[in-house]
Amino acid sequence: MHDNDKEANLTDFPLFLYHHGKNDHIYEIFGAHREKRNGKAGYVFRVWAPHAVAVSVVGDFNGWNEEADFMERMVDGESFELFLPGLKEYDIYKYCVFTKDGRRLLKADPIGFHTETPPATASKIFDLEGYQWGDGAYLGALYRRDPFSSPMNIYEVNLLSWKRREDGSVLSYRDLASELVSYVKEMGYTHVEFMPVTEYPYEGSWGYQVTGYFAVTSRLGTPKDFMYLVDSFHQAGIGVILDWVPAHFPKDAHGLYEFDGQPLYESSQWDRMEHKSWGTRRFDYGRNEVLSFLISSACLFFDKFHVDGLRVDAVASMLYLDYDKRPGEWVPNIYGENKNLEAIAFLRKLNEAVFLRFPHALMIAEESTAWGLVTKPGSVGGLGFNYKWNMGWMNDMLSYLRLDPFFRMGNHNKLTFSMMYAFSENYVLPISHDEVVYGKGSLINKMPGAYEEKFAGVRAFLGYMMAHPGKKLNFMGYEFGQFKEWDYHEGLEFFLRDQYELHGKLSVYVKALNEFYRDTPALYEVEDSWAGFEWLAADDSDRNIVSFIRRDRKGNEVISVTSFSGVDADDYLLGVNRKGKYKIVFCSDDKKFGGEGKLPRKTYAAVKKPSHGKQYSLPIPVPKLSTLYLVRLQDGPEDKTAKPSKE
Repeated sequence: MHDNDKEANLTDFPLFLYHHGKNDHIYEIFGAHREKRNGKAGYVFRVWAPHAVAVSVVGDFNGWNEEADFMERMVDGESFELFLPGLKEYDIYKYCVFTKDGRRLLKADPIGFHTETPPATASKIFDLEGYQWGDGAYLGALYRRDPFSSPMNIYEVNLLSWKRREDGSVLSYRDLASELVSYVKEMGYTHVEFMPVTEYPYEGSWGYQVTGYFAVTSRLGTPKDFMYLVDSFHQAGIGVILDWVPAHFPKDAHGLYEFDGQPLYESSQWDRMEHKSWGTRRFDYGRNEVLSFLISSACLFFDKFHVDGLRVDAVASMLYLDYDKRPGEWVPNIYGENKNLEAIAFLRKLNEAVFLRFPHALMIAEESTAWGLVTKPGSVGGLGFNYKWNMGWMNDMLSYLRLDPFFRMGNHNKLTFSMMYAFSENYVLPISHDEVVYGKGSLINKMPGAYEEKFAGVRAFLGYMMAHPGKKLNFMGYEFGQFKEWDYHEGLEFFLRDQYELHGKLSVYVKALNEFYRDTPALYEVEDSWAGFEWLAADDSDRNIVSFIRRDRKGNEVISVTSFSGVDADDYLLGVNRKGKYKIVFCSDDKKFGGEGKLPRKTYAAVKKPSHGKQYSLPIPVPKLSTLYLVRLQDGPEDKTAKPSKE
């Protein structure tokens, strides 16, 4: 223990909590922090390295002399500390870890707040305090809102490739605060989701192989520049979700990999150590210090960066001991099962800790299997998330959309099966970056048919998606029909929207659709029960048409009708519950959206003629590859209750 017993004692209890997996703000202890000791200003460094013989701090300030500034062991005997006077913000540093077998490992700070710009790998001293936030009104409104009954329409973005300058260079966080924020606001989205921004060395990992769990990538600026970006989104009324990766980390020499000479953050069990197909190490969820590390990383982004939510990547790879493994490559748990009991406990603990400190957080699981109760509390056997990506819906829809309309009738169940489980979890419907790379084709290129039919298919699908229960997520570039797959080296092809009519009109359509969704509570207010949904025609496979009702809490209704057929249904009889007049309030076939404008009439009257099991029917032409939204304008004598939504 150093001479300043007062400062040392301040760390004793936090260290105790850290070693018991109960410290969710270790970023206040470990890393580099500005202090004043014995009248001298400087920085105190702390790092956990229980297997190390010794640890020193090296940097430009001591000529990278590995034996100049040795750290002292802290009271726990496993962590090291050193105060260095005279250092300043942005000074670069690493830890030199002396191992038991005589090696010297130069490691970046696991709790470093800033880094050199890759490919350089050192940490940088940085003070997270001092940013003047302007999002108080946004946060105040957030605490008065129920997220489950609020609209959530997410624009997924890769910050390095949304837009590039003419010379190919990236936009900074400050540039994006101007250009991206205004674009997302103009297009009518409610949230953005950033692909990983935690620091990472390998460009081709898209940020999913993290070396800095407490630092945003320095490629685009400083941590306070990133705060400015989040703040700008909040002042525009837009929520910010980060992609966060607690499932694995890369084997780069400067990172967490065998940090003190042997497995530390990774599991030491032979069958749990690596994700072989990814070439990465798996976290040891049975180690308390790792739990404190990961949970603190999550909390940091809510606490210091004011983000609204985390999308937790690759949850399935954490839950299953046999994930991506053959027989004989994994060891069952104590019950003889393939469940990773430690990972399950970690996820529950993560969500409990986050919601305790940040009650309105969005914790979203990217979980691709049929694991149950992902969005239910741990107290009833759940994992404790409040949302889960609906990967089953995504796979069914994309496989269906690729089919020629002539063959879709035999696959009609792909449109309707999702309603068999739609209310078992709180879902996000994701058409993400993973679906537009590696030869899968962009969204518009998944559509069969001629050029115009591809656009019509996209419009019809998006209209169907927006009315289907579940929050929404789409990946950048879909909104103006980029044909080229996403390439992380390049920006989006915005020239298509500006120079080609159908691309420009698709952008107009997406904006109008986003605004209609946001302003229509029937499309988002009741997502968790049949009270918000009723089939009208689920089985019209011969015509490739689906229709249903969405309702809000007041009983206001919107009817959604989607044709995935390649031919018009000029004489369609839509079964409805009540007679009266119905008005088309939104139509993807409108000419201003690039459609053919086949529905010049907006109002249609129901007749007493059974159809689709309903007493009344609405004679209405349904154009091919289109989505229509209708509302009932007047009550029939049998029903004096429901009124059309005025939103």
